[in-house]
Amino acid sequence: MESVALLSKHTIVITNTKLVHQCTLHETIRVKSGAWDENGVFIYTTLNHVKYCLPNGDSGIIRTLEVPIYITKVSGNTLFCLDRDGKNKTIVIDVTEYIFKLSLLRKRYDHVMSMIRNSQLCGEAMIAYLQQKGFPEVALHFVKDEKTRFNLALESGNIQIAVASAKEIDDKDHWYRLGVEALRQGNAGIVEYAYQRTKNFERLSFLYLVNGNLEKLSKMLKIAEVKNDVMGQFHNALYLGDIQERVKILENAGHLPLAYITASVHGLQDVAERLAAELGDDIPPFPEGKEPSLLIPPTPVTCGGDWPLLRVMKGIFDGGLDSIGRGAADEEEGEEGDWGEDLDVVDVDGIQNGDVSVNFEDAEVAEGSEEEGGWDLEDLELPPEADTPKVSGNARSIFVAPTPGMPVSQIWVQKSSLAAEHAAAGNFDTAMRLLSRQLGIRNFSPLKSLFLDLHTGSHSYLRAFSSAPVVSLAVERGWSESAIPNVRCPPALVFNFSQLDEKLKAGYKATTAGKFTEALRLFLSILHTIPLIVVESRREVDEVKELIIIAKEYVLGLQMELKRREMKDNPVRQQELAAYFTHCNLQLPHLRLALLNAMTVCYKAKNMATAGNFARRLLETNPTNENQAKTARQVLQAAERNMTDASQLNYDFRNPFVTCGATYVPIYRGQKDVSCPYCTSRFVPSQEGQLCTVCDLALVGADASGLLCSASQIR
Repeated sequence: MESVALLSKHTIVITNTKLVHQCTLHETIRVKSGAWDENGVFIYTTLNHVKYCLPNGDSGIIRTLEVPIYITKVSGNTLFCLDRDGKNKTIVIDVTEYIFKLSLLRKRYDHVMSMIRNSQLCGEAMIAYLQQKGFPEVALHFVKDEKTRFNLALESGNIQIAVASAKEIDDKDHWYRLGVEALRQGNAGIVEYAYQRTKNFERLSFLYLVNGNLEKLSKMLKIAEVKNDVMGQFHNALYLGDIQERVKILENAGHLPLAYITASVHGLQDVAERLAAELGDDIPPFPEGKEPSLLIPPTPVTCGGDWPLLRVMKGIFDGGLDSIGRGAADEEEGEEGDWGEDLDVVDVDGIQNGDVSVNFEDAEVAEGSEEEGGWDLEDLELPPEADTPKVSGNARSIFVAPTPGMPVSQIWVQKSSLAAEHAAAGNFDTAMRLLSRQLGIRNFSPLKSLFLDLHTGSHSYLRAFSSAPVVSLAVERGWSESAIPNVRCPPALVFNFSQLDEKLKAGYKATTAGKFTEALRLFLSILHTIPLIVVESRREVDEVKELIIIAKEYVLGLQMELKRREMKDNPVRQQELAAYFTHCNLQLPHLRLALLNAMTVCYKAKNMATAGNFARRLLETNPTNENQAKTARQVLQAAERNMTDASQLNYDFRNPFVTCGATYVPIYRGQKDVSCPYCTSRFVPSQEGQLCTVCDLALVGADASGLLCSASQIR
């Protein structure tokens, strides 16, 4: 015994011998008794029913009871029990229903077919059960109602039975549903037949267009003309690319300007001149600078016929149940009929000796000789040693396409949590979700070209031959000829950390040369590329995070300097922005230039005290350029003689602060602020929820888990 049934007042719990739960059954009437039969089905009684419970929890009624009984044993179709007087009784029960369901559950389809042939299984409950459990093709054999058969045939994909039922029903809605299913299967012939039965001429015309059946499309044009369907005529003429017919239709419909334009654009000068004479002064003008082109539908890939499908072997229910009531000999004789349909595979496992002679060729020759005389072939008298080996019955095989493997891009996505590798696999949606969760990024427009570069850079394409599509090959990182087969490496990425190092040096060089717009572009490019970088070690992860801070400081400083140069009519704001620039974390040569710039701006504006502060800070850096040092000393001497400021600035160098990346105002220590989850730029609280103006990627104040750019961070 593999299972145990635990009975309570209204509940039956089925478990295995280790009390691992399998299913629970609830009854509204009190459970009286129960026992297991030899098939592993639990038979139990309530006050007025004998019921069964399958291992998966399905239950049903076997029979009703006049008086309560208490089961002691179940053997076959005999139930042994006690009545309320304590007397032994035997009751014969019909086990067909639950044995049938159990065979379906355990996939013993040979028993299922045998029971269908020999039993009277029917009823709406059985049909609903088979449909619910995914066996509509079996349910078909219990149904006589044509509407129900039609629904089951569509559900199981049996298009031939669906056609037969639709003919019997002959309802417009059923023909429409048949056309939809046939179109899904690519059976163009039945789609055409369904549309013809419903007189759905618009869909029929479009079907002929897709199939490239121009001959029938021309017939549809004539039908629309007979029916006086102007729109149908015009659509069919448009599908055919028939310009003369389109002009004729427009002219007959009274649309002379449209007819004139159509004729003129397509070079029908005679017709255009005749229409121009009729229009007189109402000739419509042509748009200037436009090149007309002939609209002709493209040639379809396959012209006419059904869509090609893989040939596969029949399932056990696809043909074996159709011959119920016939003898075995009839089944074998009928196997070679109707070549145009599916191919039945001869099963020789049950034949004794396992080696049979297949004489289909002889049968075909004999059949043909009755009709036309055949080839007049005569038997040859060959010596016994020349007998050829007999053909084995299992020689009739059929090719079944192998199951396609998982695409490499899907393997990359399943094995990685790095946004760059998802983008390389072409799964941009999950890459964006990862970046949004890890870095709070909401604006992906600057990353679009990077995503495309990653995807195209991780794939190579080979052309097989002209009529076949190109073959896509995944380019893997770290692949070598000694790599283990069937073990996929991560995708090769077009961006790496060394490239960012080169961009950083170029940005430093542009900043030193005063090319602030070029420098800003380079530092922003670094910030936009870092989310799609993958490194190997923890040390490199720290270097990437440090690079984010460096690029952020330069982007903020350069943005303020470019803003300062635009505000020539506001000297106070110019001085403030120059002062804030000196508090960015810059390289020492650039800091000296920023201090020299701020000192010059403030000195010219007569803010001597502030200029003296910048001069003092510049001298503390020990400038190597003697001219810078000399200028700073002179400004400092002038400031010490007159420690005053001509204008009040929003700047206190004694109080540590950071600069807001959006408003460019100081946020002093102790004041509330919010930060960008990616580049860590600081902002005043009013900027929360806005797009970061420094990195142009993340939302200010958004929740984020942090940068993930290495597999070492996941281990």
